[in-house]
This record gives sequence, C-alpha cells and structure tokens, in this order.
Amino acid sequence: MNNFCTDKEDQKKEKRNRGTSIEVCGYPLSIFFIVVNEFCERFSYYGMRAVLVLYFKYFLRWDDDMATSIYHTFVALCYLTPILGAIVADSWLGKFKTIIYLSIVYALGQILMAVSAIHDITDTDRDGSPDNLTIHVVLSMVGLFLIALGTGGIKPCVAAFGGDQFGDHQERQRRTFFSVFYLCINGGSLLSTIITPILRAQECGIHSKQDCYPLAFGVPAALMVVALVVFIVGSGMYYKAEPQGNIMLDVCKCIGFAIKNRYRHRSKRFPKRTHWMDWAEEKYDKLLIAQIKMVLKVLFLYIPLPMFWTLFDQKGSRWTLQATNLDGNFGALVIQPDQMQTVNPILILTLVPIMDSLIYPLIKKCGLNFTPLKRMTVGMFLAAMAFVCAALVQLQIDQTLPTFPSASESQIKLLNMGSNPLTVTVNQMNPVELPAAQASPDYLTVKGQTITVSTVNPAVSQQFTLTFEHRQTLLIPSNVSQEWLLIADSTSKPEKGVNAVRFVNGMNKMVNVTNFDVIEPFYYSNYTLLKNGKSFIIQSGAQSCDFSTTFGFGSSYTFFIPSTFTFGTNCQESITAIEDIKPNTVHMALQIPQYFFITAGEVMFSVTGLEFSYSQAPSNMKAVLQAGWLLTVAVGNFIVLIVAELAKLPKQWAEYVLFASLLVAVCVIFSFMAYFYTYIDPTEIEAQFKKKDDDDDYGDKKKKASIEMVKRDSVTSQDDAGRRTKM
Repeated sequence: MNNFCTDKEDQKKEKRNRGTSIEVCGYPLSIFFIVVNEFCERFSYYGMRAVLVLYFKYFLRWDDDMATSIYHTFVALCYLTPILGAIVADSWLGKFKTIIYLSIVYALGQILMAVSAIHDITDTDRDGSPDNLTIHVVLSMVGLFLIALGTGGIKPCVAAFGGDQFGDHQERQRRTFFSVFYLCINGGSLLSTIITPILRAQECGIHSKQDCYPLAFGVPAALMVVALVVFIVGSGMYYKAEPQGNIMLDVCKCIGFAIKNRYRHRSKRFPKRTHWMDWAEEKYDKLLIAQIKMVLKVLFLYIPLPMFWTLFDQKGSRWTLQATNLDGNFGALVIQPDQMQTVNPILILTLVPIMDSLIYPLIKKCGLNFTPLKRMTVGMFLAAMAFVCAALVQLQIDQTLPTFPSASESQIKLLNMGSNPLTVTVNQMNPVELPAAQASPDYLTVKGQTITVSTVNPAVSQQFTLTFEHRQTLLIPSNVSQEWLLIADSTSKPEKGVNAVRFVNGMNKMVNVTNFDVIEPFYYSNYTLLKNGKSFIIQSGAQSCDFSTTFGFGSSYTFFIPSTFTFGTNCQESITAIEDIKPNTVHMALQIPQYFFITAGEVMFSVTGLEFSYSQAPSNMKAVLQAGWLLTVAVGNFIVLIVAELAKLPKQWAEYVLFASLLVAVCVIFSFMAYFYTYIDPTEIEAQFKKKDDDDDYGDKKKKASIEMVKRDSVTSQDDAGRRTKM
C-alpha cells in the first residue's frame, strides 16, 4: 500500500515537473526560450568583455600590466565558478532554479558595471578623468565578481537544461538543438564584439566628452535582463528535473577515502594493490572505482593544457592593447581596436565546417592517422605560431614609435613665427635653417637642463631651462628681441587611435577655433584629442575660414596660424601643419595572421579536446570532465599573471616570444604523454563490470539456493527420523 502511494506521488511530481510545452515541427516550444536566453546571455558576456581591458586602462587609468592582470583574474573566476554552479544545481536547487537565481546575480553585476562607468557620479576633471576613482573601482570590482559568479554558475546548467526538454523519441531533434545552441553562442559573441566597441567609441558625458563606457556596458546589461525575462516567461513549459545528487561529490569522496585508507595502512603489512584507487574497495563499488580510474587517466592529460589558454585568452587583453597602436583604416570601414576580436568568431564559424568536411577527411584519405591527441598537439603549436606573429607585429610597431628623451635628456623643437627665415643655433650644435612660419623638422635632443639658443640675423641669444624626460617647443616671434615662449609638447603617443591636436596663434588678434577655447595673440591652445578626420572653423570677429584635415591614428599635430594668414577660400594653404608625433603606420590587418593561427589552434585544440574527453569518459561522469576542462581555462589565465609578473620584460615582443616558447615546450611534453596514451572504450569496460556483477549476483543466488535446498533436506530427514521413532 505504501509503495502504491509513493508511486502515485512520484507520478504527480513528474507531471508537475514536465510542464505544458507543446511540440512545433517535432521540437518542444520551450527550447525557443532557452535558445533566445543563451544568445542574449552570450551577447551580454562577450560584449562586456570586449571593452573591459580598455575600460581599465583609459577610464580607471591603470597601466597595461594592471589592466591585463585584473582582466585575466576575472576570466579565471568565470571558469572556476561552473564547478560551484554544477554542485548547487545537481545537489540542491535543480537546474531551473539555479539558472533563475544566478541570472539575477548576473544581471545585477552587469548593471553595476554600467553604473561604475558613469563619468559624472563623482567630481570630474575637464580632461575626461574622474577626480576620485575609488567609487568607480569598487563598483566595477563588485560587478565583475557578480558577473563571474553568474556566468560561471549557469554555464553548466543551460545546455543540459535544454537537453532535458526532449523526450527519448526526440534524439535527432536534441542533436539539432545542440548545434543551434552552439551557433547562438558564436552568433552572440560575433555581434557583441562588433556592436559594443562602436558604442564605446561614442562620445558621452554631462560635464565632459569621453568614450561612452556606460553605453557599452549598459547594452549588455539590458540584454542580460532580457535573457532573464525570456527564460522566466517560458517557465510553465519547462520540464524541471529534480536534483539527483552530484556525481562530482561522490567522486571526490571516493578519491578522498582511497587516499585516507592508503595513508592509514602505509606502515602495516598489507598486500600491494594494482592502482592506488583500489584502496577504496572496502567502501565503494568496484564499477565506480573503475570509472574514476578512467576519468583520472584523462585528467592526467589535462595537466599541460592550461598553457594553451594562457596564450588564447590574451587576444582580449594584450592583443587589444597592441591594436591601439595600429592603423584601423580599411578604406570605407574604420575598425576600432577592440573590434579586431570579431575576427575570432568569424573564423570559428568558417573553419569548423571546413575542418570537419574538408581538412580532416583529406588527411584521412592520405592514409594518416590524425588522432584527437595529435590534433590537439598541432592546435597548441599553431597557438604558439600566433604569438610569434604577434611578436613580429610588435617589432614593426616599435620601429614606428617616437624616441622620447631619457631621464637625463630633454628634447626641443623650434618654431619660427616670423615672416622671414632664421638661422638658429642650440648649444653650439649645427645651425638649423628655419623658413618663415615653419618649424624644425625633428626634435633636438640635449643633455642638461640649461640651453642657449642664438639667432644669426639679427644676432640674439637667450637661455632657457628645460625639463628632463620632456619634449618642448620654442616659439620664436617675428621680432626676435621680444619674449620667446617655451611650451610643453606631448610626451607619449596618443592611444586608442585618437590624435592630440593644438593650435598656435601667430596673429596679433584673438582667434576662435572649433573645439578649442579662444586663443590669445602669439599664444597657443592646449591639446585636444580628436578622431582621425576633422573639420574646423577658424573665426576672428566677423571673419571665418573652414579648415579640414585628416590625421590618421595616434598622431600629434601643432597647427600654426601665421601672421600672414588671410581669411577666405584658400585659407587652408596658409596654415602650417607641424607633425610632432607621426601617426600609426603599421596597419591593423597585420593582426589577421595571428588571429587566424590562434583560431585554427582553437578549433583543433578545444573542439577536438572536448570530443576526445567525452569519448574517453564514463557516461555518468561527463560533468566531471567538463569541470576539469573549464578548470584548465582558469589555471591558464592565472599563469598569465604569474609569468608576466616574474618575467618583467621591458619589451612587449619579448614577452610574446616567451609565451610562444613556453607553449612549444609544453607541446613537446604533451606529445610524449599522448604517444604513451592508450585509447579505451568506457562503455565496454562498464559492460564488463556490470556483467561481472551480474555473474556474481547469479553465483550468490545459486549458492543461496543450494544452502536452502540443504536446509530443506535436513529438515525432511529429521521429520522422517521423528516419524520412525513414533512408530
């Protein structure tokens, strides 16, 4: 009776869990909400991550090393928390509730990131940087922690929850769902890495104009809220399986007992056992122990794998920072530095079908046994080659960067503001010929702080005190007997592809230039950061003139308005353009080879690695290997921090070569491990253990039946003896 009641309760619970989803073309309608949820969530995550390192550097004003360190710490946390999410879902809350609760945490984290980037929540300087960064840093760090907890926690749940919606008769539809699910991941990644950098490049702010990080973070936050709402809307249609217990906990307990049992018996005379896991046989089933042995065999191969992720995830940090020193002009299209990351998902969507349908079959036809472990080895080597390409690009960049003065040097440029040529000498150096309204072509590097500048005709000599490690321009007026003006120049190359522009007024009347304050006679404006092309209107009283130019990327210009300047249609020809820092000349297209190699490596390493791991794992321990695989990603991001901190290399190209060399060394080690690895069939091994258990059960039953028969014969004999005695 009790069993009957229990069965009825289970049936009612199963009916409640099953939901009310209807089928459309053979597919449960509930999966539509799951697919949309995944697309929005991936857009939210990758969109936020695309601009994250630039936010650290240009908004929070951290240096490259600090920005890179925090970025990789965040990514590592995103791949550590899936273990926690899997345990919570399988042991307590179930997948549905885990997704709901952690998505709320996730959305709050994204909202905090958007709020942290609002420029005017604190007092601000006019140069576009907040006076007090503490509140921004605190909000962003809390936001990133919540995002890591949310995205990692739901990662192992959403795909599995989608698979739960299909019945046993829908195996083909389930496979199609996972293909669409993977497509949504890459589609969300692709669109977000295109859109959020465009949003970031917009100008916004109440008191000052700056890159619009609130919008770049706000749109991903909105998409995460949409993802949560869509998932909740489909709530009544879902099949919600009850938590069945987490196999990872059982595995950890079994391994812990084996180690403890072996340690307890280390000093006693016990017979040796074939494998150290055999010490768990006193408490755990032999089948479970055999399954754990299979998993440990694969996890041992995982040991060298984090080094691949060490290189792979730097495309979102070091490579993005490298792109800020490149020319992103592709003609009709101008690419932002953080948009170069879109090359990766584009190549993934292209290379995966090419590899599966063309490259791998072609290699097989050539008679080569291109095993999964060999593919992974080649993938690691390709990733190393990607960093060699990055090092070559960095060498090209370094050659184009200006040479700034050292700690014991200063640099000076001379500008003749008069209408007659001058011959100028600095500290007994070779004389410099300055045409009218022109500047010296290059900076003069001098040692010491005090210099003497002399003109020949007329003969005038003046002394000036320079600042070490700085560049300065000396403004020489048309009447050299008047006061000469020494002004500070840019001491670093403008980043993010913007240009530093200023105007020098050589006329005897004030002028007003678009985007600049009023410039006094024989004076100059401060630098203003502008995009690669700009039009100006120069005004003085009722007179005006249109002036337009194209700067390129990462340059610094001084525009000199001479005393002979006349307003009119040809006024642009009168303005002298002085190039203080040359624009980026290395094109961003040179990054494409390194993106190609790293993506080809990802396809051969990541996709193949998951396929190999699943084929070598027991059917009930796929989640354990998934957690182990994600753990290698987390460890790889921590290695970035360790290597970069220990190496402290002064040149970025040397760091790229170091990482490439480390991966090549690890690749050699992994190839030896792969050579001695023996492929197994977990299904066959499990079947053998189950057969053995069935045989043992059959033997136990037979033995028990024999004992019962002996007992019955004994009782019968005793009864016969008793009857004979009575007779």
